[in-house]
Amino acid sequence: MPEDELADLIQRATVTPDGEEDRHSRQKALAALIPMLAKRAKQSGIRAVTAGRWLVDEIVDLAPRVPVRDAQTLRQQHLGLSDVQIAEHLIRKATRTTAALGAAAGGLAAVEFAAPPMLLAAPIQLAAEMLAVTAVELKMVAELHEILGHPARGSVTERASLYLMSWVRRRAVKPQATGAGLAAVFGTAAKRELRSQVLRRLGRSTTSLAPFLAGAVAGAEVNRRATKALGETLFAELRGMADDRWFHQLEQ
Repeated sequence: MPEDELADLIQRATVTPDGEEDRHSRQKALAALIPMLAKRAKQSGIRAVTAGRWLVDEIVDLAPRVPVRDAQTLRQQHLGLSDVQIAEHLIRKATRTTAALGAAAGGLAAVEFAAPPMLLAAPIQLAAEMLAVTAVELKMVAELHEILGHPARGSVTERASLYLMSWVRRRAVKPQATGAGLAAVFGTAAKRELRSQVLRRLGRSTTSLAPFLAGAVAGAEVNRRATKALGETLFAELRGMADDRWFHQLEQ
């Protein structure tokens, strides 16, 4: 399925071996996304693309395909760490990854500025970076809920809808909330919220198109700040929810 192929390419961009080839590997994965996204954007139509509706639909389609580890798996993979320490590690890792994506996109932009015909791919390149960054942040949002004791409930798509709204609104999933599926949750009003969030992020990400090294540095810093702020906000709220539950149990 095209959606699965797209999710696989995004996974390659967000999970690469550490080391000197890290940026190069991410650049290759982002570059591979461009022709696929260009084709999908053309199919959606110029109005949907310019208004941001196309990218919103891509994010909604991607959300349930983002791999999320439950609390037990996270604990098994981080032996010796407390749940709070694991949560802090998740934020640090996501922050490093989105910063690396910003640097990779900035470096790719520098190459394209040296070859003027490739500038036509610039808007799609931003969309590729945005989808990859969103996937990383959605994974972080979901796994913070899992490890801090407030996982969303329901099917894969129902949980994805709740975590996506958490990403959009920068708020933790409410206790006892249940998802209604992506199609039901993302009606006109919710998609408007998501589109506003996406357009704000795209506006900040235009720094990735600055030529040469400045683009890589700026793109990394923009992503680093945004992901770190999101992670710390949710971390604080989820910890507060845990404290409230503990005090409630004492009162009973």
